Amino acid sequence: MLRWLIGGGREPQGLAEKSPLQTIGEEQSRNPYTELLVLKAHHDIVRFLVQLDDYRFASAGDDGIVIIWNAQTGEKLVELSGHTQKITAIVTFPSLESCEEKNQLILTASADRTVIVWDGNAGRQVQRVSCFQSTVKCLTVLQRLEVWLSGGNDLCVWNQKLELLCKTSHISDTGISALAEIPNNCVAAAVGKELIIFRLVAPTEGSVEWDIIEVKRLLDHQDNILSLVNVNDVSFVTGSHVGELIIWDIPGWTVRAYERSFWDPAPQLDVQQEIRLCQKPNDVSIHHFTCDEENVFAAVGRGLYVYNLQMKRVIACQKTAHDSNVLHIARLPNRQLTSCSEDGSVRIWELREKQQLAAEPVPTGFFNMWGFGRMNKQATQPVKKHQENGTSCSLELIGDLIGHSSSVEMFLYFEDHGLVTCSADHLIILWKNGERESGLRSLKLFQKLEETGDLYRAA
Repeated sequence: MLRWLIGGGREPQGLAEKSPLQTIGEEQSRNPYTELLVLKAHHDIVRFLVQLDDYRFASAGDDGIVIIWNAQTGEKLVELSGHTQKITAIVTFPSLESCEEKNQLILTASADRTVIVWDGNAGRQVQRVSCFQSTVKCLTVLQRLEVWLSGGNDLCVWNQKLELLCKTSHISDTGISALAEIPNNCVAAAVGKELIIFRLVAPTEGSVEWDIIEVKRLLDHQDNILSLVNVNDVSFVTGSHVGELIIWDIPGWTVRAYERSFWDPAPQLDVQQEIRLCQKPNDVSIHHFTCDEENVFAAVGRGLYVYNLQMKRVIACQKTAHDSNVLHIARLPNRQLTSCSEDGSVRIWELREKQQLAAEPVPTGFFNMWGFGRMNKQATQPVKKHQENGTSCSLELIGDLIGHSSSVEMFLYFEDHGLVTCSADHLIILWKNGERESGLRSLKLFQKLEETGDLYRAA
């Protein structure tokens, strides 16, 4: 086990010296991840991680290989080979065998236009589906209906035996880029800048066949939809390439809340000029969402935003949370948020409440704080009516994990085993709680001494 010396040895790049990037020193007292273990087995970019159970996870990427690991020890358990091109999606699916209740089947889609089902416990390929006319870009499992869906140029519904139950007609040459299960046996599919709602119809006494019906096409986005996630039983959220965040109502399929950032390439002489000149159009792309009962957390360009569902406004943000685009975010216990980025770093944030000053200017729009678009006169005036006794929040940096040499694609959180990150540098890193690991080593040593009797002789 290597001891990781966490420090702020981040060198400025280009305009980074003018960036308001928050930094943290070597004494990261709130950061528990002070040890790391580097796992080497992949030969190309590692894009995906999926948790199998409390101690195992699988990794996959551009080398077409799936590897199952022990999250506690870092041991490589199984290597699964079968795809001839990069893997484009991965999900888990419960096994049909009741005696293997804890066994998770693994489904992988690939650019070779196949989907393979793997038995992770047995370390073997169960079945291959190769009837696709295009690359499957996304997979999702509907546990309640015991089916899974594949999204490419069309949308297909399959059962656990890999039997095709039903499919849509050809949807688009660009294909489905994201899928999310939403209530009422529905799924939302992102196709370019369109959002299509489908409803699955299970067999009944009057019909023995499955069916998939297009319910609604939502055309409110102005650019391609990059992220899509269900929030709760009455809403889901989508984000686009140009920074549009839309919260949709279920089942009315209407816009519950809409926030947008406008990119204006022409320089303007105002206080935000320097920031605007440093930004690029894709700096407002919404790459990923996560949410809880109260908030939607959005990865927007290089920044992080916390949008409160009840207040319908941003309650906290870090406009420059990383040096490059944020690719993945997830909530941790104790009001913490973790983010990873193209800059190769993983950062841990804490959401803290703070008293809002009564006369503090507050932007009216979700992303007006970026400096894109025009702020109206009302937005530049002291806001007393809504903020006088209200509270806002801040995202405070409590940990900065620098271990990868290239873009960190995503990560997993294990309550007992720490963080797992994967990267374009072909590596996987296990970030361990140093205090916990030290305690476990001391306990093992104590047990070994007790078994051999050396403990009592020393006493």
